Amino acid sequence: MRLSTVIREAVSGLRRNVAMVVSIILVTFLSLTFVGTASLLQMQVGQMKNYWYDRAQVAIYLCSSISPADACPQGEASADIKAAVEAKLNEGTLTPYIDKFFFEDHEQAYVHFQEQFKGNTVAKYVTKDQLNETYWVKLKDPETSQIITETFTGFAGVEEVRDQRSYLDQIFNILNAASLAAIGVAVLMLFSSALLISTTIRLSAFSRRREIGIMRLVGASNFYIQLPFVLEGIVAATVGSLLAGGAVIAIVQFFVQGFLVEKMPFTSFVGLADGLAIFPLLVGVGVVLAAIASGTAIRRYLRI
Repeated sequence: MRLSTVIREAVSGLRRNVAMVVSIILVTFLSLTFVGTASLLQMQVGQMKNYWYDRAQVAIYLCSSISPADACPQGEASADIKAAVEAKLNEGTLTPYIDKFFFEDHEQAYVHFQEQFKGNTVAKYVTKDQLNETYWVKLKDPETSQIITETFTGFAGVEEVRDQRSYLDQIFNILNAASLAAIGVAVLMLFSSALLISTTIRLSAFSRRREIGIMRLVGASNFYIQLPFVLEGIVAATVGSLLAGGAVIAIVQFFVQGFLVEKMPFTSFVGLADGLAIFPLLVGVGVVLAAIASGTAIRRYLRI
């Protein structure tokens, strides 16, 4: 049997089983769109993690009027203590690690607190003197934050030293869990797609059982009998994969770059290059999935 005959049979099968072909296209489109979106989410979490970790600072909270006595037995940090902390930050042992630092007094801390909790009732009950004066330290390498923490933990007049990455870790752990859950759902959807493609191909083969019988009588091998059905599955899945790739690129271009970037310009988002990188992977997954599911289904049918 020549290749042209195989292609003609595949095209004929696609025309005669439009409903089945559409079902394969739709399920492949939906499942791979979800896979692509889950991949984008994973990439976004990684990108945001790198972006914010590089900007994370170490906060040196000075004792305030309401600090616990065990941490601040001398009470609120005096001007001498502030000068001692600043002198320590300017010492030659620490300057190689510090990019810059700045001091936030009660007034500045109060303004930032009111902006952060605007509309929240808690903002009404907090006074300026209840908020810690703070030295914010930006490091050249965030991985060296332990040096600052060890230097100022237990330092006179310092209530607490906190690396902002400890807050980020909690957020990113939740985001990672969400992205992994999305990937898990995506894998289940791919499995469901494979089952649907397999079932559709077997139904197609059953509807053409007389033709298959005639092909066997004239000496056609199982390979050439199977090939048109496999091509049908691949063609339908490829269309669905291309649509899914287009949907992922549209999500990046119009939702992420066109909406999220404008609403949240203070962070980094995945770009069009990331969507384009996922596109061929989705097409490849769709083609391989369809080839395996179709080939397995028709081989099992021919053994019946």
